[in-house]
Amino acid sequence: MDIKLNQKIIKELCGTISFKRGNSFYQANRVTLHKYTSDRCEATVEATEDFHVTVDKKADGGFRTECTCPTLPSFQNDCQHIAAVLLTIYEQQQQDKIDVAQEERSTNQVLTEGLMNIFQDSSSRGSGQQRHFENRQQLNLVFTCKPVTIDKQQYLFGIEIHIGPIKIKNIRDFLKRVNEGRACQLSRLFRYDPASHYFQTDTDAVIQQLIYVIRDEQIYLDALEQVDKAIDTDVLLVPPSSGDRLLPLLTTAPLVKLEYKGKTFEGLPIINAPLPLTFDFSETNQGEVELKIKGLNKLVVMHAYRLVLYNGKLIQLDKEQNEQLSNLKQMLTASKTDRIPIPSEQMNAYMEKVIPGLRKLGDVTLARTIRDHFEKTPLIAKLYLDRVKNRLLAGLEFHYESIIIHPLEQNEIENGPMLVRDTEKENEILKIMNNSGFAKTEGGYFIHNEELEYEFLEHFIPELQGLVQIYATTAVKNRIFREKAHPKIRVKLRRERTNWLEFKFEMQGIPDQDIRELLQALEEKRKYYRLRNGSLMSLESREFEEIRRFLNTVPAQDDDLEKGLQVPIVRGLGLLDAVDDRDTFTIEKTFRTFLDKLKNPDEEAYDVPEGLSTVLRDYQKHGYRWMKTMASYRFGGVLADDMGLGKTLQSIAFILSELEVIRRQKRPALIVCPSSLTYNWQNEWRKFAPELNVLIIDGTKKERSHLQHKITNSDVIITSYPLLRRDVDWYSKQTFHTSIFDEAQAFKNPYTQTAKAVKKINADYRFALTGTPIENSLEELWSIYYVVFPELFLGLKEFSNLTRTKIARRVRPFMLRRKKDDVLEELPKKIESTESMELLPEQKKIYAAYLAKLRHDTLKHLDKDTLRKNRIKILAGLTRLRQICCHPSLFVDKYNGGSAKFEQLKQIIEESQLAGRRVLIFSQFTKMLKLIGNELARQGLSFFYLDGQTPSEERVETCYRFNEGERDLFLISLKAGGTGLNLTGADTVILYDIWWNPAVEEQAADRAHRIGQKNEVQVIKLVAHGTIEEKMNALQEKKKHLTEEIVDTKEHTFSTLTDEDIKEILMI
Repeated sequence: MDIKLNQKIIKELCGTISFKRGNSFYQANRVTLHKYTSDRCEATVEATEDFHVTVDKKADGGFRTECTCPTLPSFQNDCQHIAAVLLTIYEQQQQDKIDVAQEERSTNQVLTEGLMNIFQDSSSRGSGQQRHFENRQQLNLVFTCKPVTIDKQQYLFGIEIHIGPIKIKNIRDFLKRVNEGRACQLSRLFRYDPASHYFQTDTDAVIQQLIYVIRDEQIYLDALEQVDKAIDTDVLLVPPSSGDRLLPLLTTAPLVKLEYKGKTFEGLPIINAPLPLTFDFSETNQGEVELKIKGLNKLVVMHAYRLVLYNGKLIQLDKEQNEQLSNLKQMLTASKTDRIPIPSEQMNAYMEKVIPGLRKLGDVTLARTIRDHFEKTPLIAKLYLDRVKNRLLAGLEFHYESIIIHPLEQNEIENGPMLVRDTEKENEILKIMNNSGFAKTEGGYFIHNEELEYEFLEHFIPELQGLVQIYATTAVKNRIFREKAHPKIRVKLRRERTNWLEFKFEMQGIPDQDIRELLQALEEKRKYYRLRNGSLMSLESREFEEIRRFLNTVPAQDDDLEKGLQVPIVRGLGLLDAVDDRDTFTIEKTFRTFLDKLKNPDEEAYDVPEGLSTVLRDYQKHGYRWMKTMASYRFGGVLADDMGLGKTLQSIAFILSELEVIRRQKRPALIVCPSSLTYNWQNEWRKFAPELNVLIIDGTKKERSHLQHKITNSDVIITSYPLLRRDVDWYSKQTFHTSIFDEAQAFKNPYTQTAKAVKKINADYRFALTGTPIENSLEELWSIYYVVFPELFLGLKEFSNLTRTKIARRVRPFMLRRKKDDVLEELPKKIESTESMELLPEQKKIYAAYLAKLRHDTLKHLDKDTLRKNRIKILAGLTRLRQICCHPSLFVDKYNGGSAKFEQLKQIIEESQLAGRRVLIFSQFTKMLKLIGNELARQGLSFFYLDGQTPSEERVETCYRFNEGERDLFLISLKAGGTGLNLTGADTVILYDIWWNPAVEEQAADRAHRIGQKNEVQVIKLVAHGTIEEKMNALQEKKKHLTEEIVDTKEHTFSTLTDEDIKEILMI
């Protein structure tokens, strides 16, 4: 809190007496902060009762205080409770200052040491903590704890530190120097130096906490009066406010000793165990009762920490035990005795009030004569319940054999036996009754409020059942509806509207006329519903909670809810996803049939187009029928088959099946794909459906405008995403029969112009084709469905609130995904291997220099904001390191030192030529491909070449020639050739350099490993040893787990490089 405070100011505000009492509350940890901001503090002080204190900062920088305690008006100073809170605020202010200083020192130290790490030999660096590669000497510190008397039997722990035989004589100076990273002379022969010494982790944690204790100790001593403050320099006191943080660390530190009463114990165990105390009640010769306390003199009560020291162990106390034992110890120490005489006339009160408390502290023994005379009579409590004139009446009785006590009446027991009441059990029962909402009269209890009556019967009765015998009339028993309620929502498909679902609420034993009001009570979040017969039915069960959640998600309905709720089927599926307990729903046969039809399209309903029946594989026929099923319900879908499984062919089959409608309505199908695939699509149409009129709209603006006038005579229109963006105004005015979006990850970012353009396409049926529906985040999945099936998820905000399980559940019917391993058993194996090589000497020198510079630059921007601002610069530096791994001549002028990876590649190519292998070589860097091409030309080896500048027609032609057996080598840019190409003529794939996203690398490998491949495919990844390429390779393995839950595959996404990834790659 931003107010000026110190010990002197607090003492002046509150006066000496209130300050001293407030400090006692503060030291005993009786202050709880509920709100703590720069201008307001709200706190509770635990005294005889809880008092609430507020401190508000005023505009002039001062502050005002307020406490709920009954302070006398004549008392001018602030009270002891305000003093306690102000002391707590002052402590928090000091902690904040230290934390800020530590943080500033830590940040500066990271940057300073980072620069030193680049240029300085590791042997000369120093800090107190252990490093990963440590060459300093470990110091084994021994912490000795001993109880130190402060004032009137009040004890604190004192800490001493030894290093071997050396006792640290000035512990505060030593800790200060450790904190500042400075050396310290500890004896004539030994000097601590952080450059030469370190502490192991557990020891360092204790040291760091003791540094904070120094400040707490000073605040504590400043607040004490009439106490000798000349504390030994070799002992550090642990104030109560520090005990909770320090003591747990000492219990786990390796070398800790406990000293007291001339004995030394190893370790500082804190245990929960019975106290070794005995309270012995005996009868004296004079007939009086005497209490003798055994074992108390062997205990050291550490009241400040709620601990008892006994036989080398610390026994934990609860709050009540701590107070009682501390007071008992002080009282007996002051009286110098361990025996307490008890007058016979007071023994009854002792039996009722004192002995139950003593039993919580230790064992209690009673002499037979005392036990026979005063033994507690067992309590049998009885509660009588009745309902009269809409009131719930209750009568409570405490039975002690023949004696009956009415707790709300004044009871007098005359001339009877000595009665020892079970006041503890009585008070427990009375507390429950007092909290239950009953009003009290001398004759008993009553409730005249339906909600309070429900709360008592439903929630308080279970609490009382183990304490009292309950006798209830029939009127009371019938008040709560006790039949097991099993509410259900019946779900069925409307026969007259096959794309609508009906939800109808049912519950056995509840008449239909009660259903609507019951549902209204659920919507209003009421805890119960009163049936027409007057019974109160609880609505707090798990089943009702699920129905309440369901009702909150349904759209507003004008119709009677009890008659059923009708919603579109897609919205209905979303409502089903909104609940966690599917047992609440009863799915009728009509709806089950529908769901089964989505999973297993009817073979008889959708014949495969003529001419493709013998071409399509079984799984492709299933995919075609799945698309037909989606279309029959006007659903959009995502065909997410593995790369190479024929998504194009399945789409062609679907459009062929709709050809009659397309020609009758003169509304063609539209296919949008990456520029590199437009002519690939055209070739597929020529191959499988040459009779269709297929039009590619590309070329200049004038040429495209001319082609656009031909669409009415076309069956299929093909265009690219870039050209769609340019001509979006024209496309948005057309209505297509079907739109197919190939490589749909092209609009995975919903904020791009591409995503906005495809959203404007009007079509009856919409499908997305992609082998990677998620690459970086789940938002990409939403973006794709927002285009092809916007009703499925509605807005992005709603989508972001769904769990992955619910997303997967909702997506599953509308996404079809098959993996090659599952459907192509005849597909040859894909053997993946990684070949590692050491950088050449000259190459290694350049790499080391650039790495050191990049680390240095990155360390300067280590905090989150500056790292983000300099992200592009750092990524550019990482790219330079990757280029050095490939070949330094990619950017280093006149470099003649060679490249280890380049030499390895030449060897692999030579071996592949001898073995008759046909090879695809992928690289992200086109300049690297040119270097490889030059080397191949020098050796007289012919090859094909493809990058982002290769025209679409030439791409198709080049791939065709390669697959026909022309040339054995193909150099391909990773990004330009990673999708859409069929290169089954190759049997070897070389990934020359590592890419951030493993999905891109898999797409490249699958150019060869796909339908039509007859040979085993060898995939070789080249990785430079000891470089960031190894780190990137490991990073890929870590990031292969996002979308398995959603699309049921081990698809690995996350191509985005995070700040943490950058730090990990650079090892900082």
